[in-house]
Amino acid sequence: MGKKNRRKNTEAAAEEGRKQGQGKGLPPKQNVVLEYAKSIGIALVIALLLKQFVFQAFRIPTGSMLETLQIGDYLFVNKFLYGAKTPDRIRIGKLTLIDGLPVLKLPAIREPRQGDIIVFEYPRDRNLDYIKRCVAVAGDTVAVEGGVVRINGEIYESNFGDRDGDHSCIPSWTDPESCPAPRAKHDQASYVRNTRNQQWPWPGMPNPYVVPEGHIFMMGDNRYNSMDSRYWGALDTKLIKGKAMFLYWSWNSEKHLPRLNRIGDILR
Repeated sequence: MGKKNRRKNTEAAAEEGRKQGQGKGLPPKQNVVLEYAKSIGIALVIALLLKQFVFQAFRIPTGSMLETLQIGDYLFVNKFLYGAKTPDRIRIGKLTLIDGLPVLKLPAIREPRQGDIIVFEYPRDRNLDYIKRCVAVAGDTVAVEGGVVRINGEIYESNFGDRDGDHSCIPSWTDPESCPAPRAKHDQASYVRNTRNQQWPWPGMPNPYVVPEGHIFMMGDNRYNSMDSRYWGALDTKLIKGKAMFLYWSWNSEKHLPRLNRIGDILR
C-alpha cells in the first residue's frame, strides 16, 4: 500500500508540474504559441533598440561616392559615435504621422570631423538617406577653384583616410591612381558640362564661404557627379544618422555577381 501511495503522490506531483508549466492551464498548443510570441516580441524590441542607438544597415544606390563606395555596396553605420538619439518623429514609409517629438540624445564619443563618411537625412526630403564625405566642419572655409577643392586654403583632393596627412595630390584625368586612395574622382566630361563643378561659391554667395556653427560641409568623392553641400548648403548636424563603418556585402548588378573582394572592407 505504501508503494502505491508513493506512486500516486509522485504522479500527482508530476501532473501538477505539467499544468503549471503550461501557464495558467492553457492547452499545450496555445502555450507554445504564447512562448513563440514572447520570443519574437523580445527579439523585435532588441532589434529596434540596436537599429536606433547602435548600428544600422544601409545600401548604396548611386555612384556619388565612387570609387570609395560602389553601387550595390551594403554597409553598417555606427550610430553611437556622434551620440545616438531617440526619434523626433513617427512615420510609416514616407508618411509622417507625428513630427516634432522631444529628442533625447546620448553623449557623443566625438564630433564629426574632416574625412568621415557620414549617412544623414537629405535636408530637402528627410525621408531620403544620403551618404557623403565630410570635407569641412564649423568655422572652416570652403572653395572650389578650377574644380579643385580647397579647405582653409589647402587642397583637399586625396588621402582622405589620413586626417592629418597630406591631401594636396590632385588625381590626373588619365591616371586617377596617381594619388593615394581614397581620393576624389575626376570626371572630365562632367567637369566641362557643368560649370558649377568648376568654381564655388557661386556668384552672389559670401566669399570666402565659412561653414556655420552646428553644420558640416559634405561632398561626394565622385565630385562632378554628386548632389552635395554645393547645391543644398551645409548640413545641419541634427540630421546626421551615423558614420559608415564597413561593408558586409556588395552586389554587382551588371554582372549579377557578388564582389567578394569588397566584403569586410573598413571604410575610410
